[in-house]
Amino acid sequence: MEFILAKYVAELVAVISITILTIITPGPDFIVVAKNSLSYSRRSGIFTAMGVASAVWIHIFYTLAGIGVILSTSIVLFSIVKYLGAAYLIYLGMSSIRSKGGLEMIQGDKSTTPITAFRSYRMGFINNALNPKATLFFVSLFTQLVSPSTPLSIQIIYGAIVSLSCLIWFSLVAVFLNRSAVKSAFLRAQKTVEKMMGTVLIGFGVKVALATNS
Repeated sequence: MEFILAKYVAELVAVISITILTIITPGPDFIVVAKNSLSYSRRSGIFTAMGVASAVWIHIFYTLAGIGVILSTSIVLFSIVKYLGAAYLIYLGMSSIRSKGGLEMIQGDKSTTPITAFRSYRMGFINNALNPKATLFFVSLFTQLVSPSTPLSIQIIYGAIVSLSCLIWFSLVAVFLNRSAVKSAFLRAQKTVEKMMGTVLIGFGVKVALATNS
């Protein structure tokens, strides 16, 4: 009994460690959350973070069902996911570059949010769902760190920890970047910053498109 508990504790520590190191590394999810928090509101950034955390469950379910292995080994299926994800990142980047700026600072309910909660959520959800790196992350996580003998319920708990970690981290990113001092500085250089963010998103899109599943 103690051996079994020790094995699960070791897996849990490994899952948490790898997850933290992965999500704090700036990537497409970070950029989208940051962009929405700075360009629109803290609320928009948090809903984007919720979208990212929700999309994580898609990766969890197909990985546990064994579809993740198929995606990681099938060039055709992986390429479809890869190019859809790359196209979406490039689309977001182009939209950011074409933005004319002039957005208002959002403070509570004093003004109308220029982007709906659903749209913010959808952006985060689609961005993560179509990210092939997320696919490979979960496939690697559940095939290399988690034993096949680990009960499904325990594996779902691992997945829940990953999803919750994403929600907490990206929500903190949204809140921090929306602080008055940070947002005031952003508004003063909004056009430049949004073009830079757009360029980064396009860069990520191109990088994803050129990546291989090897």
